[in-house]
Amino acid sequence: MKLALVVVSALIALVFVLRPRDDGGGYDPYFRALNATLKKNGPARPTLVLDLDRLDRNIEVLRQSIRAPKHFRVVDKSLPSLPLLRYIFEHARTNRVMSFHEPFLAQVAVELPDPQILLGKPMPVHAAEQFYADVKGGFDPDRQLQWLLDTPERLEEYRQLATRLGRRMRINVEIDVGLHRGGVQDTATLARMLAIIAADPTHLEFAGFMGYDPHVAKVPSWAASRASLIRDVRTTYRGYVDYVHAHYPQLWNDRVTLNGAGSPTYRLYEDDTLLDDLSVGSALVKPTDFDLDTLTPHVPALFIATPVLKAGASARLPGLDWLSRLLDWWNPNLARTFFIYGGYWMAHPEAPAGLHNNGLFGRSSNQEMLNGSARVELGVDDYVFLRPTQSEAVMLQFGDILVVRGAEIVDRWPVFKQ
Repeated sequence: MKLALVVVSALIALVFVLRPRDDGGGYDPYFRALNATLKKNGPARPTLVLDLDRLDRNIEVLRQSIRAPKHFRVVDKSLPSLPLLRYIFEHARTNRVMSFHEPFLAQVAVELPDPQILLGKPMPVHAAEQFYADVKGGFDPDRQLQWLLDTPERLEEYRQLATRLGRRMRINVEIDVGLHRGGVQDTATLARMLAIIAADPTHLEFAGFMGYDPHVAKVPSWAASRASLIRDVRTTYRGYVDYVHAHYPQLWNDRVTLNGAGSPTYRLYEDDTLLDDLSVGSALVKPTDFDLDTLTPHVPALFIATPVLKAGASARLPGLDWLSRLLDWWNPNLARTFFIYGGYWMAHPEAPAGLHNNGLFGRSSNQEMLNGSARVELGVDDYVFLRPTQSEAVMLQFGDILVVRGAEIVDRWPVFKQ
């Protein structure tokens, strides 16, 4: 009898130990103020909110890290809005852009003040041809644009296009510094590309290198140390630079760009003396995929805000009322149900605290179900705030960005045309 009581007591104790804790709560002061503003003046639909105070803080962190003689190059795909890019141009004191999409490239070339553009990926030659057909105004591609190329074959296609168009294209060579996502992987391939450039100075100019290295910040420490990874990046990069100096010194000039890094790694280059051009985009708004130790000083500056359409009691699963009651007893975070306007975004609930997607009910892009405990302070027409997992795809889904400062709406910024 005693043994049975002990076993039962142990099982009851285990149930309470394993039972999910109540993690619900209300808005913190920041989101409470944003909620009040949006309920009064918001669009009453899903919208992106960009906080200029937080963006300013992130820009200052960046400026403290990327100092002369290094230059900061803003990544347009991660911040796809011309007014946003203009703001960063002014406050980060740069006119350098890394572009990834031909329609964006054309808009940046025409609309931004004297942009110096480096492509962030090798584009099909027909995309380059389309760009030359699209670009208008005073933008001079022969001076202001570097095409990123990765193979001798693609370079030859561009050479032929430059010949047809009567252009002199600046060619930046993508090099593999450890990410293994393409790019030149040996000096033999580089030699073939340099030979093509050297043989046709009328139509081609060597513009430098680009080596992207996000793996340095993301490879787990048990696989490789960060110190060894960044050392390998620098050694590889230096090897290609030295090869040009040794074998094609006539191609080197004072306009050569040595681009590298990215949001995850740019702060690791503060003491580096080789690279002179560092690209950063997402770190300036810090979506959740960039919650990295290398970006600890940065703060989230971009949120999805969407109204609550329906608020009720515990989650009821269609045809499974018995399971719903069991889950309600087991998990206090299912005590309340909220259906929001829209959903199924690449994002995680941020405020108020303790909201979760319901894995059993399923996802919805029309009226997403969120659950929370009885402590969640949220009613109909209140706003739920979510943090995007990334910026580049998410920012193009909501129309104009709602720009706030001090929790007050100060502007609405359009995103890129696609």
